[in-house]
Amino acid sequence: MISLILGISLIAAGCASTSQQQILATEQSQVALRSIQTRAFDTTDKKLMMRSVINTLQDLDFLIQDSSLDLGTVTGQKFSGVTVVKMSVIVKERNAKQLSVRANAQFGLKAVEDPKIYQDFFNALEKSIFLTAHQVD
Repeated sequence: MISLILGISLIAAGCASTSQQQILATEQSQVALRSIQTRAFDTTDKKLMMRSVINTLQDLDFLIQDSSLDLGTVTGQKFSGVTVVKMSVIVKERNAKQLSVRANAQFGLKAVEDPKIYQDFFNALEKSIFLTAHQVD
């Protein structure tokens, strides 16, 4: 009986450390993903940034579903074959001189983790900011 209790305790302890390791690995991967999804921009003009985000998403063939200047959110979607690609972008104040922009893409039900997708979005956003700031259509 004592050996049975001891055996169960060892198994439970092994599961707990495995679960804890999985949680830590997940948190680290989430931090890494967040770092590729987020960029800081040297502007405090939230309205200009929101307009640039909308223009960028439209240039990338997204249909804008919702946007809120007060909340700093823009959501859009497009079809890639039979699968829906969704993009949510949040614009918020980072500090007194910068805005933070975080994009979150989803392909079907799966979060997009490919850094290139986010790099391409932010490169297009930088061009859109320039064009919007200089009132180029």
